[in-house]
Amino acid sequence: MTALTWDDVGKRTYETGVDHGVLYPIDATGAYKPGVAWNGLTTVTESPSGAASNPQYADNIKYLNLVSAEEFGCTIQAFTYPDEFAQCDGSEEPAAGVVVGQQGRKIFGLSYRTVLGNDVDGTDHGYKLHLVYGCQAAPSQKAYATINDQPAAIDFSWDVTTTPVPVTGLKPTALIVINSTLADSAALKTLEDQLYGATTPAELPDPDTVIGLFPPPGP
Repeated sequence: MTALTWDDVGKRTYETGVDHGVLYPIDATGAYKPGVAWNGLTTVTESPSGAASNPQYADNIKYLNLVSAEEFGCTIQAFTYPDEFAQCDGSEEPAAGVVVGQQGRKIFGLSYRTVLGNDVDGTDHGYKLHLVYGCQAAPSQKAYATINDQPAAIDFSWDVTTTPVPVTGLKPTALIVINSTLADSAALKTLEDQLYGATTPAELPDPDTVIGLFPPPGP
């Protein structure tokens, strides 16, 4: 039997950063396309909720523990946003340069990467690809301040809730994460070509399509 060890070389991993943000407005058929690059993305804070314990008692003892459904939400922060996000943020443009607020909010999908690092490769070790489905942005506060001797760009922020989508053989989900250091590289390349529009318009494939690209885990 091998004894446990800690902090071996190459095992000191960490996760940092966010990049390659892509917005996928939903179209008339319910598909997420075409995707557009989200420049200026600074933070995505994932905020799962639910999965709360609800103990049940019988015969003067704790009989069982029921757990509520888990939900996924996030907060997006950015210095700017794609023009296509306006409808997702409750705005319509009835005439060029004229924007009307307090309109319906369009559902959208989102993808972004977080960087994986370790003590050997640094931040070149790999990344995680996050795919988020069924997003809806809530109204957000925008603070416009006077320019002074310490100017700063406005940091826009949106609280996002999600509606899970079906996954064959599993519970519905709003989130899929792919680890580049573990996933099949050819399948990951195929997925990224779809997400980023290498040969066709960028689109966010449904979870079954994503999962079907990758070989099942070994024994």
